[in-house]
Amino acid sequence: MAAVAKVPALISSAIAQARPKFAIFMKYAKVELAPPKLSEIPQIKAGIAKLLSSAKSGAWKQQTVKQATLNTLVGAEVLFWFYVGECIGKRHIVGYDV
Repeated sequence: MAAVAKVPALISSAIAQARPKFAIFMKYAKVELAPPKLSEIPQIKAGIAKLLSSAKSGAWKQQTVKQATLNTLVGAEVLFWFYVGECIGKRHIVGYDV
């Protein structure tokens, strides 16, 4: 019975502790999860052109281990989000309904 009486206090303290962390999350989510603006399109095109030219010239071989690791992780993240989107789109995890 005494534990049941403590539940509202525990919930209110958990909410009070989570509120600042949630505010920080929302601050970064508004920036990072927003779609690109029209003013950012030229930067995106330049980045893609730079990526293609470095792939053709072999400049990617001159990267440091840290840069290569970061690029690999970013590529893996894009791939994983693609698969998550596919699972959401087909509404189940394994295979398509044929």
